Amino acid sequence: MEGDNTSSTDFTFMGLFNTEETSGLVFATISVIFLTALVANGIMIFLIHTDAHLHTPMYFLLSHLSFIDMMYISTIVPKMLVDYLLGQRTISFVGCTAQHFLYLTLVGAEFFLLGLMAYDRYVAICNPLRYPVLMSRRICWIIIAGSWFGGSLDGFLLTPITMSFPFCRSREINHFFCEAPAVLKLACADTALYETVMYVCCVLMLLIPFSVVISSYARILATVYHMSSVEGRKKAFATCSSHMTVVTLFYGAAIYTYMVPHSYHSPSQDKIFSVFYTILTPMLNPLIYSMRNKDVSGGLRRALGKIGSSQRVSKDF
Repeated sequence: MEGDNTSSTDFTFMGLFNTEETSGLVFATISVIFLTALVANGIMIFLIHTDAHLHTPMYFLLSHLSFIDMMYISTIVPKMLVDYLLGQRTISFVGCTAQHFLYLTLVGAEFFLLGLMAYDRYVAICNPLRYPVLMSRRICWIIIAGSWFGGSLDGFLLTPITMSFPFCRSREINHFFCEAPAVLKLACADTALYETVMYVCCVLMLLIPFSVVISSYARILATVYHMSSVEGRKKAFATCSSHMTVVTLFYGAAIYTYMVPHSYHSPSQDKIFSVFYTILTPMLNPLIYSMRNKDVSGGLRRALGKIGSSQRVSKDF
């Protein structure tokens, strides 16, 4: 019946729910991860914008990271979950194009934002007296705008070319969303030149922000090493550890996907790594920052205290 309702231009996902024995468990797990990601990132944004203690450049950038993560995971997971419930696996050509564009734009924006957040930590630790000037509100907005511009440029450049190839083979994508490498495998034209260009583009997208991260943390480590105060060292490491954890998780999986030669890939491995940085990372980011950051956990306690106080006052009346 599914084939009767499928257009010749539609694509079909092989997806993650391949076996009946594990499909229910995988569906439940991804549903929990998706809801946790939305709630955790939503709470992070709420706390940062309502708690005066968190009105600093670092948390301003972090709130935008949470916003990107919410959009990022919502581009892929809801379609996958709804398809499972409805018993279908198809996506239209227009839907695949839109998903591909949003994915590239959001992942690119997150690449750049994470890299530039390392610059914020470098200024805070290595040039604390100049921090208000070097990380002014205007600079923060430039960082945000630059991140979105870099991500959008990637989406606008690569999406039209990827989706312009003729797809005359099987239109069954061995993946759970319209990721470029999986889509290009269906093309019947020679994609070698474009894949090389895309590889160079992705390498630049990864290496430019990653180089900012490496250079920033090299300077931070040198500064921390020369600190005489043990308490100052602990505070510096605590400030940077959350960001470094997020960068390692996100960049590590992305580097495997886009920089390791295709001969070392298999469809199952690609799916696992894609799950890691498209589904798990948006959930882990706010949890890592909240669990490893006293300011965020303190803001959460203050917010819960206000809610408890308001409930007691309402009961009194």
